[in-house]
Amino acid sequence: MYNREYTPERISELKPNEIFVFGSNLAGSHGGGAARLAYDRFGAVWGQGVGLQGQSYAIPTMHGGGDAIKPYVDEFIEFAKAHPEYKFFVTKVGCGIAGFTTREMAPLFQDAIDVENIILPKEFVLA
Repeated sequence: MYNREYTPERISELKPNEIFVFGSNLAGSHGGGAARLAYDRFGAVWGQGVGLQGQSYAIPTMHGGGDAIKPYVDEFIEFAKAHPEYKFFVTKVGCGIAGFTTREMAPLFQDAIDVENIILPKEFVLA
């Protein structure tokens, strides 16, 4: 593992090449939590629950358990690998309104740990 950087607890601004990664719902109703912040500040699109939108990237977490969420996490990781020009700050996806614990969500992001342009919460790396 390289010299790991962790997602800050609070993100209020981004540089032009930085992306805010948040938990969403499939309907793209960004009404609360990190999704609301993505909508208010980082270009998330109401009605788009998956993928890149503005300076944000939505991973749906409200439609089921880990098995239902994992394909979207894998899709995100592949997207990030294909776009090294961006730095992706992953929030504690799924650990707010969706109600999952970091111990439940961290394993879904294990394949992202050594991807240099994916910045994870410390809890996801050390879980």
